[in-house]
Amino acid sequence: MATPTRTPRRDTADPPASGPPQRRARPTGLRGRLHRWDHKGSPYLFVAPFFLVFAVFGLFPLVYTGYLSLHQVSLYNVDQTDWVGFQNYSDLLFGPVSEQFWHALRNTITLGLLSTVPQLVIALGLAHLLNYRLPARGFFRTALLAPYATSVAAATLVFALIFSPEGGMANWVLGLVDLGPIRWESGDLSSQIAVSVIVIWRWTGYNALIYLAAMQAVPRELYEAAAIDGANRWRQFLHVTVPELRPTILFTVVVSFIGSTQLFGEPYLFGGQSGHQGGTNHQYETLGILMYDQGFHYSLLGRASAIAWLMFVLLVLVGLANTLIARRLRAAK
Repeated sequence: MATPTRTPRRDTADPPASGPPQRRARPTGLRGRLHRWDHKGSPYLFVAPFFLVFAVFGLFPLVYTGYLSLHQVSLYNVDQTDWVGFQNYSDLLFGPVSEQFWHALRNTITLGLLSTVPQLVIALGLAHLLNYRLPARGFFRTALLAPYATSVAAATLVFALIFSPEGGMANWVLGLVDLGPIRWESGDLSSQIAVSVIVIWRWTGYNALIYLAAMQAVPRELYEAAAIDGANRWRQFLHVTVPELRPTILFTVVVSFIGSTQLFGEPYLFGGQSGHQGGTNHQYETLGILMYDQGFHYSLLGRASAIAWLMFVLLVLVGLANTLIARRLRAAK
């Protein structure tokens, strides 16, 4: 005898098995408007503090400096401005202070080369050493940040004693190899070398940590393949590490050049009483020192603002060059 099949009982309260999904009714009236405003305006509200801070401390000073660069303004009477157009720029590039401006620009480039090239080479070597399993590797990585954490004033005052012509450690070391004492602060090249040493000491560890982080992102398979092919550590460094770090190296070069363009604290404090003019004969005067000297020593805020804008244009050109080189590096891969 066959057992009759029972059809499952369907509750009449259950929703139908098929059909379009039911949409929630949107709130109407005042509540609906508040809901739409919250949905559309909340993202802008969250990012508003950044744009507010940028407008107050970034955009407004930039625009106001550009405004002052087109006027003749005294530090002692900022409210009184006389329109001079591009006269301040003409004085800097072709006028009575053009020689001092181009001299400061050459010093800026020279100090940038003397400080950037050795700094990045040493940082790359330190990062390569710390990338291997060395004893107390964590301690050395932390110690690299000690010079960066040191204030500019403290570091510069210590190095001013080291390069002192009377009893300084630098001349004492030169005396050990029968080299005469050098008046580091007086000479053109010697003073720039002394200032560059301060910059190298402060920023080498910072760049070394950047290189170290980039090295740890290099795939280990590349080193293993190079080792199988018989490459020692030096060849692995040249043919594996350096090519993989080209974007990072380009980034540190650009950032270091920007920092050298804005170099101010080290030469100002190293010069002592003549620091506001970059030495007694302007031997290590940078664009930052020239801007300070014109604005606060001679109270020519309009001319100082013009120097600031010329520095800004120079940095924009460096940024564009960085973008073009980065694109070519990406296209070459």
